[in-house]
Amino acid sequence: MLEGLKVVEVATYIAAPGAAGILADWGAEVIKVEPLSGCPMRYTMANMGADHLKGSPIFDLDNRGKKGVAINTATPEGVEVVKRLVKDADVFITNVRPGGLERSGLDYKTLSAINPRLVYASVTGYGLEGPERDRPGFDVAAFYARSGVGYLQTVKGSEPTILRTGIGDHTTSMATASGILAALYERQSTGKGRLVEASLIRAGIYAAGSDTAVQLKYGKLGSTKSRHESVAPLSNFFKAKGDTWFVIVPRQGSVDWQAVCRVIGKPELETDERFANPKGRRTNAAQLVDILDAAFGEHDLEYWRKKLDAEDMIWAPLMKPGDVANDPQAKAAGAFVEVPEHDGSGTYLAPASPIRFPGADDGPKGPAPELGEHTLEVLRGLGYSDGDIAKLREAKAIA
Repeated sequence: MLEGLKVVEVATYIAAPGAAGILADWGAEVIKVEPLSGCPMRYTMANMGADHLKGSPIFDLDNRGKKGVAINTATPEGVEVVKRLVKDADVFITNVRPGGLERSGLDYKTLSAINPRLVYASVTGYGLEGPERDRPGFDVAAFYARSGVGYLQTVKGSEPTILRTGIGDHTTSMATASGILAALYERQSTGKGRLVEASLIRAGIYAAGSDTAVQLKYGKLGSTKSRHESVAPLSNFFKAKGDTWFVIVPRQGSVDWQAVCRVIGKPELETDERFANPKGRRTNAAQLVDILDAAFGEHDLEYWRKKLDAEDMIWAPLMKPGDVANDPQAKAAGAFVEVPEHDGSGTYLAPASPIRFPGADDGPKGPAPELGEHTLEVLRGLGYSDGDIAKLREAKAIA
């Protein structure tokens, strides 16, 4: 769908490459500019002490289907290569901090003067303005801790836990991709590109927007409670026989309270004065959770699946990622794709990009590139001669 769209990416780690990776899945030509040492995410497995494992699935997810070039943008010659790439590009995406971009001459003002049609997407931890604009910010820091998400996910009285790899980054990737496409749509009528500013902190605040909106409106917000202290004890995780957890998400009011009573075979609870209304269920949450725990622990998940579905309840099992990969519904939703191995030996399963376009080629266009795999091809496409390339090597702009 995005065939003919040229994207230049000067970025490392996850959030910005993830946005460009979505565009690559959808058909854009993405030229990934890495430092000569490579993006640190290439070496994730080795850095975790798992160097016996092949490759880096974390890197491959966000960089499949791209052309890879290795350029030293700390040299004037390397910066000039990037500027030549940008001359006919549609999109430039970067997560380099604002001050570094200004010093190197790869900031929005400079590149938009070279190419007024350029959509320039900046992905930072904390935005392009303010005293902390140059503060480094991974998603655990800027998206999770600083935005309020981490606090909201921490049960009162418990210690906070770290966000799993890339969750805040990929949320920001999706937001960035949508911002880029909005700017491209605007360009159709104006003929001009624009700056698209994404930040981990802003994406985190929006992701927690429902709670944050309550805080802003009323000046207060309830804390996250344990299962037995829940404000809405039916909206909870319960454990079936066999230690399998599942979550129930009741609708507002008492309709699903009556349904739960039927599901567990205790219709007398419907009129029990302790639980007959939302206030009573909140006041007596611990007692109610104990009753439900005892009931749900009597049968396995398959038994409860039938009972809950018969009442049209909103619920879901708590699944391990390894089990999700075999979930027929996840497969039917197109959540996984086959990605070609770089050596041509076959394919491997990986997460799909977040949106499906039925009937379109919206999947991976190839494997992630090796470090600098397409450097010479891209340079020659820009008009660099063999002599020019030799001079770039001498200047340590390329390897």
